[in-house]
Amino acid sequence: MHFATDLTDAQWSIVAPLLPRPAATGRPRADDRRTLNGILHVLRTGCRWRDLPREYGAATTCWRRLQRWQAEGAWPRIWRATLGSLDPTHRQVWADALLEGAFVPGKKAERRAA
Repeated sequence: MHFATDLTDAQWSIVAPLLPRPAATGRPRADDRRTLNGILHVLRTGCRWRDLPREYGAATTCWRRLQRWQAEGAWPRIWRATLGSLDPTHRQVWADALLEGAFVPGKKAERRAA
């Protein structure tokens, strides 16, 4: 089954070389692409790990791989590479980029006497 949150072949070709290599020994490793799609599914949808669809494999595998890749610095590499793919001419000055957000004022609480 294919979900809307899954990586395309083009996206996977950018990300795959940036992931840490598996250990040469030990039990067979769960597929990196399927595992990454599971991680992205949880991050994009906000579902709980235990509600991860079975098509992505074990939720514990996805969670552990998320933690491992974080510890090994994979996420900043992936972020830089994907941003770079959005600007193939290298004309964008990313230091000048900004993030726009909407702000909603919080409800003001009544002041209480001390």
